[in-house]
Amino acid sequence: MHINPPYGFTEIVPLSKTHRVLLPKGLIVPMPFRTMNPMPVSYSEFPVASHDYPLVFVSADQGETFTAMMVLGLEPRQNLYVTPEHTWDISSYAPAYFRRYPFCMTRMIVGGEKSTKRLAGVEKGAISNKGERLFDDGGEPLPDWARRQKLLFEYESDLVRTEEMCKLLVEHDLLEQFTVRISQTSSQSVQLTGLYRVSEMKLHALPPTVFRQLVQRGVLGRIYAHLLSLDNFNRLEARRERLH
Repeated sequence: MHINPPYGFTEIVPLSKTHRVLLPKGLIVPMPFRTMNPMPVSYSEFPVASHDYPLVFVSADQGETFTAMMVLGLEPRQNLYVTPEHTWDISSYAPAYFRRYPFCMTRMIVGGEKSTKRLAGVEKGAISNKGERLFDDGGEPLPDWARRQKLLFEYESDLVRTEEMCKLLVEHDLLEQFTVRISQTSSQSVQLTGLYRVSEMKLHALPPTVFRQLVQRGVLGRIYAHLLSLDNFNRLEARRERLH
């Protein structure tokens, strides 16, 4: 049996009712996410996240499939939203991807085949005798775990909708590669490559039936949120200058 850890996680094991887990407090950002850039963004997060971050699409297989990401900095491993106290900047939206840590939903791989059943997993390094109980003596979830479990399950469902949205964008050939160039006050320039956005020209050329489908499925609103969010690349540069 094997579990592939999600991006930013190290080693995932199935969650047991007997586990005691070290839980991050408040908006403390766990170590793996303090230098994460970019970070996954889910379907329901698009409207709120678009106010603070550039939302883009990236591909790890030459454009066959895509993942939605929020850009958190202008350099690799640069997260401009983590404060010196290692908390997320409360003036900006705190992504669900790190708020669910150290938990995730995942599928086991048995004999080389991925199981269709999803299960709750936990970062192995977070399991500790000094951690907190998640269940009471009767096996019922304690309040803190009940809240985290709700986030975990809702976020997992949301990731499925994100995947479906990305498939629609590929199906209708709406994504185009683009490069971001930002001139910095230090006279140096930043160039970000490997990013994809929705082509407004292709979007407006869609047949009416397809356009209606995007509206009915709620995807069109996400597309416009994504396009508007691209202006936030300039805000990233302003934030970088302010923090340095």
